[in-house]
Amino acid sequence: MELTGLLPDFGNIVFTILAFLASLTVIVAVHEYGHYIVGRWSGIKADVFSIGMGPTLVSRMDKHGTKWQIAALPIGGYVKFRGDANAASGGADDDAMSAMTQEEQRHTMHGAPLWARAATVAAGPIFNFILSVIIFAGLALSTGVARDPLSVATPLNVPGMEEGLQSGDEILSIAGIETPPLAAFSTLIEDLPDTALVEYQVRRGDEVVGLTGTHPFPPLVGSVSPKSAAIDAGLQEGDFIATVDGTSVPTFNALREIVVSGDGAPMTLGIVRDGSPLDVTLTPRRQDIPSADGGFETRWLIGITSGMVFEPATRTPGLWESVSAGADRVVYIIQSSLSGLWHMITGAISSCNLSGPIGIAQVSGQAASLGTTSFISFIAMLSTAIGLINLFPIPVLDGGHLVFFGWEAVTGKKPSDRVLNVLLAIGLALVLSLMLFGVTNDLFCP
Repeated sequence: MELTGLLPDFGNIVFTILAFLASLTVIVAVHEYGHYIVGRWSGIKADVFSIGMGPTLVSRMDKHGTKWQIAALPIGGYVKFRGDANAASGGADDDAMSAMTQEEQRHTMHGAPLWARAATVAAGPIFNFILSVIIFAGLALSTGVARDPLSVATPLNVPGMEEGLQSGDEILSIAGIETPPLAAFSTLIEDLPDTALVEYQVRRGDEVVGLTGTHPFPPLVGSVSPKSAAIDAGLQEGDFIATVDGTSVPTFNALREIVVSGDGAPMTLGIVRDGSPLDVTLTPRRQDIPSADGGFETRWLIGITSGMVFEPATRTPGLWESVSAGADRVVYIIQSSLSGLWHMITGAISSCNLSGPIGIAQVSGQAASLGTTSFISFIAMLSTAIGLINLFPIPVLDGGHLVFFGWEAVTGKKPSDRVLNVLLAIGLALVLSLMLFGVTNDLFCP
């Protein structure tokens, strides 16, 4: 095989690695900064703040006595607080601590009051959640939210809309069903007929106009999910899926039913992209997805979401509304993650839902290839996930240290060094085992 034949794959691998490292660096920097800044506010001094591991590439000393550095291996980071024996903050440097006065020990992680240590440790995951809320709120502010009542900003160029909706139209009814407020719009979607064309009633200026146009949710690709059959097959946002195996598809709901009932058989999609016909063959994948009741359901999916036949008119939400929406999104991700983990433990869903570093890197590269908004959203979701994982009560993770602090609060004394070392070794083994299990899933799960 010629070397030039490997270049596209090599380029994709490099892009994936760079996207993964970029997202990980941002998340780790925010996580470690949370530890650092809350520690400083609590009177605990930091000797080193490092982005990356291994040999130092560049560094500088600030006025607080902290060395800020970038290290050669971009696979994490750490804060080494005053009095720590090493970068892992697993124990105290006994020689250094014994040489300090009582006042100096107060400014170390191991001599600070319990509240200061607990706040410093908890700050890392909390800052990950804050980053996610800020990103989701920022996306809401930049893209806007649909305006109520539902109105047309820009009709899309899809079959059946040549003389249909126009910019500025306020949608009064669809298929004879009065348009509800946007908060209840999902009830309208469920009641619409699966026909390619429907009747609209709109307010256009001072007139009420009736017209025939494309179903508001035609078989139009609104977005493509990373690590899906659709992205592997090259589907793109804006593709209009006219046929499946030669049979016309009137609506996105009809497309969904065809995929679900196809039992995973390969299918050929006849799509229209920028006015040109194109055939794409893909194989749906069986996936576990959250259900409305808080559980999971397993369905055949190709990995796309529906696009509307028009861009809705939007408004800029207020700051509080955006932050609230961002916080709600973070809470949803946490709840879904915990629910998914529990369902995997109980065997209700496949353990293949647990991804390792290879799978996460693959998703990061695909998210970046889908555009800036997709990549930034991925960073927010991954930041939430990393914050949540760090709160698990496993020694070596932040949650494990918080458990130790809880023990100290109840008993009035720290765990002995012997017990602490054993628990840290068990925690490290558990974390490495989970990582190995995730890598195995990345390599062998479909």
